[in-house]
Amino acid sequence: MVSSHSRTSGLMEGTLYVGFVTSNPDNRLITKILYPGDVFVFLVGLIHFQFNVGKTNAVAFAALSSQSPGVITIANAVFGSNPPINPDVLVKAFFQLDKNVVRNLQ
Repeated sequence: MVSSHSRTSGLMEGTLYVGFVTSNPDNRLITKILYPGDVFVFLVGLIHFQFNVGKTNAVAFAALSSQSPGVITIANAVFGSNPPINPDVLVKAFFQLDKNVVRNLQ
């Protein structure tokens, strides 16, 4: 899942590929493979992800900054808004997407 909110994550079992993207202007991708006992901090408000790259289930825990830290799932927000964002806007924003692809994603 790709999302945005503040959290700290620790891995108890399995292997996770985790990362986040720094803010403008660099938009630098920071990643790490986590093994049991490793900890990774997702900075407040940055786009981040976790992906199980192991052959077994992964078990991780998260420490959030409040009882209700909120979450924004990027794909749902961009392609599932109600009413939908005008496809012409998304074609410009995601310049590698065809207008028909945007409509299908919506």
